[in-house]
Order: sequence, then C-alpha cells, then structure tokens
Amino acid sequence: MPAALILIDIQTGFDHPAWGERNNPGAEDTAGALLSAWRKAGDPVCHVLHVSAEPNSPLGPRTGGTAFKPQVIPRPGDPVFEKSVNAAFIGTTLEAHLREREITDLVICGLTTPHCVSTTVRMATNLGFTVTLAHDACASFTANADTGWQAGLAPMTAEAIHQSAISHLHGEFATARTAADILQGRS
Repeated sequence: MPAALILIDIQTGFDHPAWGERNNPGAEDTAGALLSAWRKAGDPVCHVLHVSAEPNSPLGPRTGGTAFKPQVIPRPGDPVFEKSVNAAFIGTTLEAHLREREITDLVICGLTTPHCVSTTVRMATNLGFTVTLAHDACASFTANADTGWQAGLAPMTAEAIHQSAISHLHGEFATARTAADILQGRS
C-alpha cells in the first residue's frame, strides 16, 4: 500500500495577523504539489481541519478560519478529519481510517510545524506508523514569541522555530525530506 498524504490544518485562519511573523510563504503551494501528485497516482489522501473550541480563535467557525486554503481544497469523497486539539489522532477516526486500509506509511505536511504537525508526527510514530515529514510543505509562526520569556530566554524567529521543530522530529519520529525529494522517489 502506498503512503497516505496527511495534510494538516492548511486553512485560512492562519492568514490572521495574530500568529505573528511566518516563515516559508510557499508551504501551501508545496503541499498543493504533493496533493496533485498523490491525486494523479490515485494514492490515499487525508485532510485534517482544526476547528477551535475557543470562540474568537482565528481557527474557529465564527471567524471563518476553518476554510481550506485554495491549494489543498478537498475533492468530493476525500476524507476530512475535524479536530480541536493538536493531534490529528485525538477525537477523530483518522487512525481507524488508516488501519482499515492497511496503510502503514504516512507523508505529513501542514501548519504549524511546532504544534499540530509535530504533535501528529510524534503520535503517528508512537502508534506504529512510518512517517516522512515534508518539511518544506510546513511553516511556523512567532505567535507569542514576545511573551513568556521571563525566564531569560531570547525570542526565536519563525524560521528558527521551524528548524528547531524539524530537528527534534527528524531521526526519532520521522524522516524529514523536501517535497521534491519525496516526489522524485515516487517516479
């Protein structure tokens, strides 16, 4: 069975300025290229959507932030898993969906690298899946980077946060690769 592509939280709520500075402005286009390749091959695709329980969250239904970005809009019949926490496996049927189809390998990408992507990658590995992280189809923000630093820690840039998250995942929880490398390996 080919790897399933898991697209995490690539939604309009991340366009809200509350998130702060962002790295990798091309992440959605890169995720879209992966999605196109998976669709062309007829391989399994799963969309994950964060629907915040916080009433005024940029990712909440009242704010309009739950719409998928245009590069990754699900087609009719594509499975969409709604969550309200960081891990795509909690409160959803994602794991059951993958197990029913005997899928063991996952390619994961989305928003944001240190939050929902990282949590889902870690949990997927702990559940026994083999994970490839398409790191250039992910992005990070500096949200709250200027608060909570009373411990004397210096704020980090969005790029530094992104790279740190990837470095913590690569090797132990996933193999981090570029989308181009992943796509080349599929041909």
